[in-house]
Amino acid sequence: MGERAAEGSGPVDLGLLRTFLAVHRTGSFTSAARVLGLAQPTVTGQVRALEDHLGRQLFERLPRGAAATAVADELAAEVAGPLDALAAVAERGTGREGDEPVRLAGPAELLGERVLPELAPLVADGLRLRVTTGLADELLEGLRAGRFDLVVSAIRPRGRTIAATALADEEFVLVAGSAWAERLGELTAGELTPGELGALAEVPLLTYAEDLPIARRYWRHVFGRRLNTPAAVVMPDLRAQAGAVAAGAGIAVLPRYLCADALASGDLIALLDPPDPPINTLFLAERAGTSQSPHLTRVRDRLLRAARDW
Repeated sequence: MGERAAEGSGPVDLGLLRTFLAVHRTGSFTSAARVLGLAQPTVTGQVRALEDHLGRQLFERLPRGAAATAVADELAAEVAGPLDALAAVAERGTGREGDEPVRLAGPAELLGERVLPELAPLVADGLRLRVTTGLADELLEGLRAGRFDLVVSAIRPRGRTIAATALADEEFVLVAGSAWAERLGELTAGELTPGELGALAEVPLLTYAEDLPIARRYWRHVFGRRLNTPAAVVMPDLRAQAGAVAAGAGIAVLPRYLCADALASGDLIALLDPPDPPINTLFLAERAGTSQSPHLTRVRDRLLRAARDW
């Protein structure tokens, strides 16, 4: 890439490279403009100026976002390290270097039950955290735009701008309170009669969203059938669902890590014990090609080690 850069007249302006790298990392001229604090036309103009200087196309303009060319990937790999190092030098003496909080995002339940307790010793040792909860798609977009440093994602991130490492598998369990469990009797996965499935459909169903995302997957995986039961309660908080189910509200499909204690105590009862329970892989995502602060590295490494026992 260095040889091709010589085709232009004079050295490449570092500001153009900085803008280019922001577009490459976010996958969008608009998102890069937000990260840099510039107007979107300014970002577009600077990228075009760099393309003219190099004599190469760096991005394919799409209806939504921008797709990096092979030339852009090569250039990003070459300049990311030096530009990040220069940014770190520029921040020396500002009180920000080494003291910036780690911006962590993920599903509220997993962060509360697993992630934050694991990071407690680091916080006691001086780590500063800024935590955001939400849905995976929104949080990954924020990661691309530079609003977060790490995202625990329930879906596999796509695209070259994000590096993702498999963190852990979460197993899903169909649970009820004791009263509903007694009324339903014992069920055996894979051997449910149409009558038993019909009885299950009569129980109020608590779900995360109207489209029954977790429960629908459970029905398809365990029963091999489409779930047509409408939700009785839609509650985008799995911990609150667990409490309501334990109190007798109905049934729900929950991750085992979230209800393990309630299952052990008998407050919740697993209605089925399928030989092949549905699982979902969680990922730890970060922006590709960025330098990491010592605090960020400590958080990442600790979570990857801890997840082996989850």
